Amino acid sequence: MNPKIDYYFTCISPFTYLGHRAFLEAARTAGADVNFKPVRLAKVFGNSGAKPLPERPVCRQEYRLLEIGRWAKKRNLAINLKPAHFPTDPGLADRCVIALQQAGENPGEFVQLVLAACWAEEKNIADEAVIREILSSLQLDAEALVAASGSVAVGEQYDRNTEDAVDQGVLGAPAYLLNGEQFWGQDRIELLAETLESQRGMKQ
Repeated sequence: MNPKIDYYFTCISPFTYLGHRAFLEAARTAGADVNFKPVRLAKVFGNSGAKPLPERPVCRQEYRLLEIGRWAKKRNLAINLKPAHFPTDPGLADRCVIALQQAGENPGEFVQLVLAACWAEEKNIADEAVIREILSSLQLDAEALVAASGSVAVGEQYDRNTEDAVDQGVLGAPAYLLNGEQFWGQDRIELLAETLESQRGMKQ
C-alpha cells in the first residue's frame, strides 16, 4: 500500500506556493498518494495561536518577506513579495480544488497555477474569471467545476478539512501529515522526503 500524505493548505499561502512543486515531486518519488485538503486558514490560525499577518510585529512581517524571497530564489520561482491582490479571498479556488477531487481529477497542477497567478502574475484569484481561465487552460470543464464549487457537498468538505486540521493540531499552511506526524512548512519538505525514504527502506 502506498503511503498517504494529508496536505493542508490554502491557495493564497505564499509558503504553499514556494513548496508546492517540491512537495509533489517528493511525494511522486516516494510513490505516496496525496490527499489535498484546503482549509479555512483563519480558523486553523485561531486554534494554533498564530496571529493574522497585520497583527504581527513589524520585525516579523519584514522577516517573513525576507524568507519568502530567499526560498523563492532557492526553489527557482518567480515571486512578487507584495502582490497586487494579497490578501484576497481564496475560498473559490480552495473549493474548486475540492470539486476537482470529487470529480476524480488530480488538482495538483490547478493549485500550482492558482498560486502562481497570485504570487507571480498579479492576478486576483478571488475573481471567478481568473479561476475559469486557469481551469480552461488545463482542458477542464470550468463551467461545471465552478458550479460544483458552490455546492453543499463541497462546502461541507471544506468545513471537514478545516475541522480535521484543528483536530490534528495543524499549525498553519502548508502542513503535510504522514501517519499522523506533522511536517509544518515548506522548509520541512526535505525532512518529509527523508522520512518517506526511510519508511520505504524498512519495507524492502
